[in-house]
Amino acid sequence: MDPEPDLVIDRSPLPDGLDERLRRQLTFVAEADRLKTVLRASPLAAADRRENDAEHSWHLALMVLLLAEHADEPIDVGHAMSLVVVHDLVEIYAGDSPVFDAAAVADQAEREEAAADRLFTLLPDDQATQVRGLWDEFEAGESPEARFCKAMDRLEPMLLNWLDHGGTWQMPGATETTVRAREAGVVSGSTTLGDAVGRLVDEGLARGWIRPDAATPDAP
Repeated sequence: MDPEPDLVIDRSPLPDGLDERLRRQLTFVAEADRLKTVLRASPLAAADRRENDAEHSWHLALMVLLLAEHADEPIDVGHAMSLVVVHDLVEIYAGDSPVFDAAAVADQAEREEAAADRLFTLLPDDQATQVRGLWDEFEAGESPEARFCKAMDRLEPMLLNWLDHGGTWQMPGATETTVRAREAGVVSGSTTLGDAVGRLVDEGLARGWIRPDAATPDAP
């Protein structure tokens, strides 16, 4: 988990004379640039480095656009894309919490809620309510769009792990059971995509990229 940065970018203050609403919108957009610096645990398939949160959010938006036909329930694709664009913005302050790191996820909900309280208030009041509502909807996972977006949020890193011949499946907290729990998160939004992920996990086990539950990671 990366350390929490300062609240607002102040390297180059916006010029005087801007409309106050526009100033707040641009301030938020500038603050969102920090998302590009928040590294996730997941590897990239195309380069020897970890992906960042902005890349992850873009990838989910593309997946929603292309894979919506596999959702178990009809969804509004535009609304679903809005959810995934917003869903990780709080990690600007809260940092990434790798799912197989028990210590990192222990207080994740509290940290992210506090980050949401700080971040979205940078926007004009009406947009603060709108964008915070999108984040809350994703977190609750109760709408058809949120269920499908959460499925994409689990599918994307599992696909990257497969392409990397292990990726975060090699973390100490990752075993068949914990990986299967992530697989279940895909199934909850799409039976078809859940079946596809199940094949990745089965083959990952067969190839030694995922530890069986009886195995323990090597000591550091």
